[in-house]
Amino acid sequence: MLAAMEQREVVKRVIGILTEAREMQRLLEADLEREDLDTGAGAVTALLNETMPHIAIPDNFSVEEVVTVVGREVGGAVEQLVSAFTLAFTMLAQVHDSGQTDVSSADVLQDLALRVEAGGPEDEGDGPVI
Repeated sequence: MLAAMEQREVVKRVIGILTEAREMQRLLEADLEREDLDTGAGAVTALLNETMPHIAIPDNFSVEEVVTVVGREVGGAVEQLVSAFTLAFTMLAQVHDSGQTDVSSADVLQDLALRVEAGGPEDEGDGPVI
């Protein structure tokens, strides 16, 4: 089984996915006829593949036992992903709700990435990001 991905790495990967999604949206808004954009599914799939555990299920397990094992093994990885997306959303919402029009979503995500890289707490609740 692969070792669990560090939460800071998951947060950085989520920031990358959100940043790519925003850039794709910007490019599409500039040219609705574009067909050359990658949908970003590759980054999401890669993150899922790296965070989800590999589970070996014995042949003799009942359906209930399979559900229990999968729930236990996958639950932590799902919680890790949801936590990272929730953190990013909360930071973006906090700046948006404060009415700061001089701060872009890219600024917020960059600030969050710098905080995570510097080893600061990922769940700071002490005011706006920027």
